[in-house]
Amino acid sequence: REPQDEGFLSGQWRTAYIASSNLGKIKPNGPFRVYLHKLLFDDEQGTVDFYFFVKHKGKWEYKHVSGIKQEDGTYAVDYEGKNVFEVSHASNNILVAHNTNVDEHGKKTVLTGLFVKVNIEDESLQKFKELTQEKGIEEENVVNFIETGK
Repeated sequence: REPQDEGFLSGQWRTAYIASSNLGKIKPNGPFRVYLHKLLFDDEQGTVDFYFFVKHKGKWEYKHVSGIKQEDGTYAVDYEGKNVFEVSHASNNILVAHNTNVDEHGKKTVLTGLFVKVNIEDESLQKFKELTQEKGIEEENVVNFIETGK
């Protein structure tokens, strides 16, 4: 696939795994413990729209956040501070991505995620684990969303 053509990634996705260099960001009620619902990539406009559920103060909230494609192929996203989001691997059924968040206090957090359309393939889980290690995130900082349910 062409890296600049991400339109085929648009559609409904589920969060399978998220890892974070700062566990607080993905703990229950954490701002990045997101249950992805839908991603819409617009290649012509150079945007991505994220639709997801996140628990805030014990209540589920449905969020919509937009990102703008940068010259290097990453997306700049405003959510809980400034983010640089990038898809590192994708197929029709899986999406492996990473995000660097700098919050309002200037604290940097690196996150990786595995999102699936149907079920996880072993190969996709391996790619997620490799990326997570590459980004220096400890294995105990991985949350399995499939086992935790809704």
